[in-house]
Amino acid sequence: MAGGKDDIFKKDEITRDWVFDKRVVDVFDDMVSRSVPFYRETHQMAVDLAKRFVQPETEIVDLGCSTATLLINAQRVVDTPKISFIGVDNSKSMLSEAKRKTKEAGYDKSTVFVEADIEKELPFSNASVVFMNYTLQFIRPLHRERLVSAINERLCPGGCLVILEKVLSEHSVFNRMYIDIYHEFKRNAGYNDEEIARKRESLENIMVPFRVGENIELMTRAGFGTVDMFFKWYNWVGYIAVKG
Repeated sequence: MAGGKDDIFKKDEITRDWVFDKRVVDVFDDMVSRSVPFYRETHQMAVDLAKRFVQPETEIVDLGCSTATLLINAQRVVDTPKISFIGVDNSKSMLSEAKRKTKEAGYDKSTVFVEADIEKELPFSNASVVFMNYTLQFIRPLHRERLVSAINERLCPGGCLVILEKVLSEHSVFNRMYIDIYHEFKRNAGYNDEEIARKRESLENIMVPFRVGENIELMTRAGFGTVDMFFKWYNWVGYIAVKG
């Protein structure tokens, strides 16, 4: 069961490549609440947007659903009839915790979880809302446009894609500054400098952020008619893209 405190990189003397395994799952909710700025607030913003785009008899899909926090929040506020909620992740450990949390919240009968590699398959066909919550940054850069195009094809007209993402600044002079501010945020959340450095090394070449504008251009090329940025905190961003 998850719920532990994230001290993975306090314990690890040797830095390993990042993987969403059981040791991460066991502390994941604590990790993201202390590592992702405005994590709860951006979840709420994503759900607020979803309410305005969801359509009856369609799907709400979370790609990279992790422990299902966002899907659970969505089900608490979306009252549109005949909605299927689908959580997709490639980590068996994550999905096990997602199922436990969803059952505990009372939404297990309305939620389907699928173990899948979204670079190879998208297990939905009629979505009005798709979430990608800090997921696109882990997709290999050469595959991102193809993936976003495939999402667009599976959205009904008027449907939306909501992306939360870590990014690079358009101006290199700000990148170091934003990273320093972010590291200060993490220190204030209880991480020490060694933990911060080890995690950054672990994620190197695994998580590859794009520039703010690159993501917007990618979504436009993928066929989305309207793209906007609804949130920004230094190098953390929220996008919404609407299918015409």
